[in-house]
Amino acid sequence: MEKTGRHSIFVGAGANLSHPSYGSPRQTLEAAFQDLARRGVRVLRVSAWFKTAPVPASDQPWYQNAVIEVETDLSADGFLATLHDVEQAFGRVRTVPNAPRVIDLDLLDFRGEIAAGGPGRATLPHPRLASRAFVLRPLADLAPHWRHPVTDKPIQALLGALPADQVTERL
Repeated sequence: MEKTGRHSIFVGAGANLSHPSYGSPRQTLEAAFQDLARRGVRVLRVSAWFKTAPVPASDQPWYQNAVIEVETDLSADGFLATLHDVEQAFGRVRTVPNAPRVIDLDLLDFRGEIAAGGPGRATLPHPRLASRAFVLRPLADLAPHWRHPVTDKPIQALLGALPADQVTERL
């Protein structure tokens, strides 16, 4: 993995289905943040919450999304495995891509590292990060001066390049 500078670790969090034990999508995600803390991951900050249209557009329920900044002693691959473990513990079932879900935790940026990924390995930064309003808007809320590790584009430029059909509403 190539390092492009010292950055934070950012995780995108989203859900559009209620969980039978934890409640609403936001309540479920907040419980998942507490579970990360129990696993030794320090949640430093949480962005504002956003209500977002599904991407690609569909008739499924809208999502609740946020981005968290965390600290961990784990490697990027180890942290990705932890995120997947939390998703599984909260009932995430990976079926069809872009299907409705009770929890989705995506490793967006791991200290600016760049990695090609592979089975069980993190792709860094997240490959669709720059094209998703539901990630960029909460990330901009948390880190307004963030720059994409590969392109070095500022987050405001990435937001400006998004298609108009990616609707986000700050809650």
